[in-house]
This record gives sequence, C-alpha cells and structure tokens, in this order.
Amino acid sequence: MQNVYLGFGSNIGDRLGNIISAISKLLSCANLKTCSSVWETSPWGLQEQSLFLNCVGLFETTISSIELLKKTSQIELELGRKRTQKFGPRVIDIDILLYNRKTTHTPEIVIPHPRLHERKFVLLPLAEIAPGVEHPVLKKSMKELLDLINQAPVKEQCNLFMSKNKFFSKVKP
Repeated sequence: MQNVYLGFGSNIGDRLGNIISAISKLLSCANLKTCSSVWETSPWGLQEQSLFLNCVGLFETTISSIELLKKTSQIELELGRKRTQKFGPRVIDIDILLYNRKTTHTPEIVIPHPRLHERKFVLLPLAEIAPGVEHPVLKKSMKELLDLINQAPVKEQCNLFMSKNKFFSKVKP
C-alpha cells in the first residue's frame, strides 16, 4: 500500500459538495485514512475570483502515481472541471501532493507537487494531519514549511466525517 496525500479545492457551485463528491469517487481506488479540516482561502495566482474551500486527505492505494493522476483527472472531468484559465476558477481541483515520500519528475507528473511549499492553502491542512511528514526534496517537515510561509489568512470552515462511506460535515462557529 502506498500512502498518498491529495489536495482538494473548489470555488464554483457547491464547493463543499464538490470536494465530498471527489473524495467519494476516489474511494473506488483508494482508502481514506484521514482528512483535514476544510478551510476557506483566498485565490492563488489569479486574484479576481471567488474564495476557495480546500482540504487535504491521506489515502492508501495500490495504484501507481500515474494511474492515480489519470483517476483524479477523470474525476475532475466527471465533476465538470474545464481547464480554460491557468489558476482560474474551478469546480474541483485534485492535486497529488506527496506519494509515499517518493520523488517523480516526468513530463506527466511531478511529485512532490512543485508548488506545495509555496501555498498556505495546501500547507495548512497538510500540516494539520501530517505535521512531522518531511518534504522529500526540501527535507523540512510540513509544520516547518508552514511556519516559513506568510500569506493571506484562512478561515476554518468545517470538519468532514465519514461513516459507512457517507460524509458528514460539522460547521465551525
């Protein structure tokens, strides 16, 4: 089994529903071990768009990183993702952040995610569930990387819970 950290983001439509749908669809090829809180964050790259909801999940899978990339891309398409503008609005975005602490650099995929260490909206939920996990290239823990970054504040929105393969959310006050 491979341990994989996946990042999820949405800023179009039912943002939380989009993330839950994406995670649910991934259960056909991966087991969800834990999921971070869901955070509302400012856009990154292209500022003139709606706020995002973001979270990170730790999954176990037997499929390769390339197979997982194909699966996540398929799920994005099924949920209505259209790649029309770099860093633009999206129904769903699923990023492979870390894959069993391995590094991969091919034309199709780069692992760890090449901008993971630059993005608070990724590091905050990742450090929440895996503070001591070390970045395989930078050799710093997720908590250390988070402490180095200073970006726009984020707001914790809710926690996701799964029971009998159904998701429930608890909104934060």
